[in-house]
Amino acid sequence: MQGGLDWELIALAAGGASAALIAWDAFVRKGERSETARGILEIAWPVFFIAVMGMLLKFTDFAAVLLIAAVATGIIWAVDRAAFAGRRAPQESEPILVDMARAFFPVIVVVFLIRSFWVEPFKIPSGSMKPTLLVGDFILVNKYAYGIRLPVLNRKVMEVGEVKRGDVVVFRYPLDTSSDYIKRVVGLPGDKVSYQGKLLTINGALVPAQAAGYYTDAELNFLRLPAFSEKLGEKAHAMMIVPQEPAVNLSQVRQFPHRDNCEYNDDGFTCTVPPGQYFMMGDNRDQSADSRYWGFVPDDHIKGRAFLVWMNFGDFTRIGNGIQ
Repeated sequence: MQGGLDWELIALAAGGASAALIAWDAFVRKGERSETARGILEIAWPVFFIAVMGMLLKFTDFAAVLLIAAVATGIIWAVDRAAFAGRRAPQESEPILVDMARAFFPVIVVVFLIRSFWVEPFKIPSGSMKPTLLVGDFILVNKYAYGIRLPVLNRKVMEVGEVKRGDVVVFRYPLDTSSDYIKRVVGLPGDKVSYQGKLLTINGALVPAQAAGYYTDAELNFLRLPAFSEKLGEKAHAMMIVPQEPAVNLSQVRQFPHRDNCEYNDDGFTCTVPPGQYFMMGDNRDQSADSRYWGFVPDDHIKGRAFLVWMNFGDFTRIGNGIQ
């Protein structure tokens, strides 16, 4: 990537270098291992392990990588304790690989459990949820708000709560499940969602929206855009429109499952949400790639409800802001 570091190349180089050092120690080195050599290998093994886990992210998601890491380190540690630890002389050092596995295993398991069942951090990559969420916001997502799901499989095993209209949720993008999106829930299963002439209606009822001044968008040459306080659920939230933009750009509407549930025209669209699915829209109402363009979000794609901004390195005043 021009102007930045190629982390994939760096990981590949670090993994290759550490693998070469490990192979040299295993197959080429003769005699006793020096303290210097041991110190180098104590760095090489963790670097190799982290590089391999990083490269696995090209093929699966982070939860699966954490599970693989936990299983691998757990097996190494357990096999050593069961078959080899008792045979070592009292003065004999623990193998570097075993020492690394013993140190990494509990940390990986704790992180895996927290991310899978409690909270998961995300970073906001785009302005589609402005003014509620800004580019660079680091947020926390409640993973149990809508039920307990099996990690990796994403299969719900226990009901806890239901998705509510107006919730801000993180979900797997239906057209590429390796990517995570964040939007606001506008339509529940069975709802008829219409956005015509910049007016949002649900089941024939106009969604209340009161004028709330203007939002100055630094990404659009500090253009002042009309802002509103909209009430989809029990609480009001901020929303904005871009008057010069259409309610839907018809050229960007894609083919998607249940596409025949939607009708489009020059003024906007009307969609009926299928059972077990949801209709999502961004709070930056006219600058958001959302359900009007790529379709409905199945229930098993939802990862959790966003509830807190915990960091923004460009604007520290946003730290601790709740997400309405």
